[in-house]
Amino acid sequence: MSRPKVLVVDDDPAIRFAVGDFLEHKGYAVESAASLGEAREALLKTRPDAMILDQRLPDGTAVEALDELRAADADLVVLLLTGHGSIELAVQAVKAGADHFLTKPVELAALAAVLERSLENQRNRKKQRASAAGQGRDEVDPFLGTSAAIGRLRREAMLALGTESPVLIQGETGSGKGVLARWLHTHGPRAEEPLVDLNCAGLSREFLESELFGHVRGAFTTAVADKKGLLEIAHRGVVFLDEIGDTDPRIQAKLLKVLEEKSFRRLGEVRDRRVDVQLVAATNRDLMKMCREGGFRSDLYYRISTIPITVPALRERSEDIPGLAADLLRRLAFDLKRGPLELTEEAAEELRRHRWPGNVRELRNVLERAALSVRDGRIRRRDLRFDAAIGVVDPVDTGLTLEQLEQLQIHRVLTEERGRVVAAAERLGVPRSTLYMKIKTYGIDLDAYQS
Repeated sequence: MSRPKVLVVDDDPAIRFAVGDFLEHKGYAVESAASLGEAREALLKTRPDAMILDQRLPDGTAVEALDELRAADADLVVLLLTGHGSIELAVQAVKAGADHFLTKPVELAALAAVLERSLENQRNRKKQRASAAGQGRDEVDPFLGTSAAIGRLRREAMLALGTESPVLIQGETGSGKGVLARWLHTHGPRAEEPLVDLNCAGLSREFLESELFGHVRGAFTTAVADKKGLLEIAHRGVVFLDEIGDTDPRIQAKLLKVLEEKSFRRLGEVRDRRVDVQLVAATNRDLMKMCREGGFRSDLYYRISTIPITVPALRERSEDIPGLAADLLRRLAFDLKRGPLELTEEAAEELRRHRWPGNVRELRNVLERAALSVRDGRIRRRDLRFDAAIGVVDPVDTGLTLEQLEQLQIHRVLTEERGRVVAAAERLGVPRSTLYMKIKTYGIDLDAYQS
């Protein structure tokens, strides 16, 4: 487990050093800032678990800025420090969202005790939310259906559970490769260890290399501190690389070393680091053809395809669509905070006839748009718009409220970006913190978009 991250915000460098040094010896990873402006940047860049915040700073007061600072992460623990304590200020701080209010000079041991207790409460809140969400959103079943195609998928997946060798999941975009990868982790021998996933599509070689292998301070211009890569974070667990066919050949060579020697190097480092991970890879591309054309290393292909699994396209199992749609509608009702949703027989038949170029992801989009437009919970054939997954919503045509339109647009962009919040925020033209707040408000489950 990675160390909890704490951001210390104080304009006094002596206090920043004393608090930071003490907490680092206690096992925390510490970042610091000298102003509210620096704190805003650090919150977005490092996503700390907790912030120790001085009340008076050169560019404002903590109480006035607390709402904005917490917008980046509603679960952020905030401990507010002040040299001018009063009951009135303490009440203001708590109302503004501070977890605790402490006066200077603060005893470091007491500060550490309050911090640990607050972080424990934070962890408990997250567990309670996950448990509550699980009651409405149980594990997604990648084998829902009775078709011969889904039967073959189930048999291939069961064979994969008996080994820790690499697994290659092949299938069209939106067919559910990510759902299957998470199922393999949950039911496999490494279920108690972490699952780390990364979508390689569209990532530059430099960014992907840093994310996977990490880097040391000074490895490149912006490397101001050491950084763990996803391989280290996933030690003893599972790494899921979606769209592995999009990786640069130099990254492929390093992945091959990880699989064969169980070692790697951070960027800028000269020594090898040992790691024990199971690799699950996925692709919608023909890797064999890419090998023949020189776009993918054949030695890596043979290594990762020890256990190949092919996820069938939705059009290959049309008899499964009504049951799959019913399951998706149940989940959508929970996500959208709606009553029960159901299909008429005519609507179900229309779904069976469609070719589904976008597979299960497109099916969810079509059903979600229909669910937002109906009032009585019954989805009829006229409510199905198969171009809605890629088209532009016409507010005059739909009769939706402004809030429903906003929710629909967020869902659509997150679907197209496969749950990548940063990319979705850029497309929507809003700050990442704003999109995170909308996601929380609408109860959106990001995992649902990564299949």
